[in-house]
Amino acid sequence: MSDRPSRFITARDGLRLHYLDFAGDPSLAPKTPVVCLPGLARSADDFIPLAKRLAAQGRRVLALDYRGRGLSQWDADWRHYALEVEQDDSLAVLADAGVDAAVFFGTSRGGLHIMKLAEKRAAMIRAAVFNDVGPRVELDGLLRIRRYVGKLPPLPSMEDAAALMRLSAGMHFSGVDPQDWATYARQTFVEKDGKVQLRYDPELSHTLDDIENDLAREDFWVGFDALAAVPLLAIRGANSDILSDGTLDDMEARHPGMERLVVPGQGHAPLLLDAPTLEAIDRFFAPLA
Repeated sequence: MSDRPSRFITARDGLRLHYLDFAGDPSLAPKTPVVCLPGLARSADDFIPLAKRLAAQGRRVLALDYRGRGLSQWDADWRHYALEVEQDDSLAVLADAGVDAAVFFGTSRGGLHIMKLAEKRAAMIRAAVFNDVGPRVELDGLLRIRRYVGKLPPLPSMEDAAALMRLSAGMHFSGVDPQDWATYARQTFVEKDGKVQLRYDPELSHTLDDIENDLAREDFWVGFDALAAVPLLAIRGANSDILSDGTLDDMEARHPGMERLVVPGQGHAPLLLDAPTLEAIDRFFAPLA
């Protein structure tokens, strides 16, 4: 199976959008497809190891690049890097793929998209996995993310990129193996024209301009509560500053059947590369139709 089963569509405003489409093992009975939605400055590539596992189990897996990320076209107006526009793009991708119901897997911003979608189209969501995100987002984490999104010092090689990531994030990701840092660097940067570059539009940083210490936080409980009837798995990095233990407890109280997984030695957001985490996700998916 190719690492990059790419498809492209044109958004309503003419922008070119990319997504990965992993076909499920044809020898197995077809199961509900999976839609993977990445974090703010992340791409579909974050889900390749997971997608391969799920496809081998008979599931079709779509992994989306929002506009301005991965292989999707950058937008000339950064104000279009908004949840509402991205949601419209995502629905266009699902329509192109012929998917009208799925298990949704959202990392960080992707989880916010799941809850926003649930407010209006809950029937599309047969089950959901939230990777280090919940209806309440911690301000300290947002302020930290604001400090690095769109900023990149000169890096001569991908090895230097991996070293930088390990140096800057190693305190919160002490449980990550050296080979996984190299994988994470390749998911985060691209070597182009002899330089290491970001895999997203740096103008994306402007979406965080309003994040201040006195920010009144938006919550997403309405969308979360709309998922009361479907299976849920909430993953939290043990060192996360975006999803708190308290929010995780509140999620479980409002959805008593929710499964929870805490990934030791990782922060925001767990990389979905280590065997114990992937095996735990397998166990969640196993009973799902």
